[in-house]
Amino acid sequence: MKFLKLVVFGLIVFFASATQAQVSVHVNIGSPPQWGPAGYSDVRYYYLPYVDAYYDVHTSMFIYFEGRSWVRRSYLPSRYKNFDLYDGYKVVMKDYHGEAPYYKHREYRTLYPKRYRGPAQRTIAQRPKRGDENQRSYRQSNQANSGRGSVIDKNAIRGDKNYNRRGDEKTNIKHDNDKKEKIDRVRVKG
Repeated sequence: MKFLKLVVFGLIVFFASATQAQVSVHVNIGSPPQWGPAGYSDVRYYYLPYVDAYYDVHTSMFIYFEGRSWVRRSYLPSRYKNFDLYDGYKVVMKDYHGEAPYYKHREYRTLYPKRYRGPAQRTIAQRPKRGDENQRSYRQSNQANSGRGSVIDKNAIRGDKNYNRRGDEKTNIKHDNDKKEKIDRVRVKG
């Protein structure tokens, strides 16, 4: 009976230690973004002169003036939706007041005007590759046919992603090295 208790106790200890080893999780909170300037891992704020906003590394939030107050958002205002964070210049903030990097905003705005480009900067990581022509994003491929009607293959069948169920008549446009050839009307039987 003692032997059985020792075996059970040994198994419990063994599985408990194995389970504990699997629960180890590494969380890296407050690390600089991939588009941040290299060599400043201990900095809290960046000032982005082109968009007139700050970036808080610890909270991963942008801070900008909207309406009558400063707001913290995880995104930039919509007017800057196409701004390239990898290419835009980032001023490393060393002189700020607590949780408010905008404390001396007028001074920063004067020192670093919208088109300010200081010394050359390297980012922490390279800009993500956009992929080749066959790997366009969903948004690009979805807008590629915008306003031209249905474009399908002659061999389109039900269940095919190019098959349009809205009508019987489909338009097939052939492209050959940027030349549009004649447009064929194809009747698809349903």
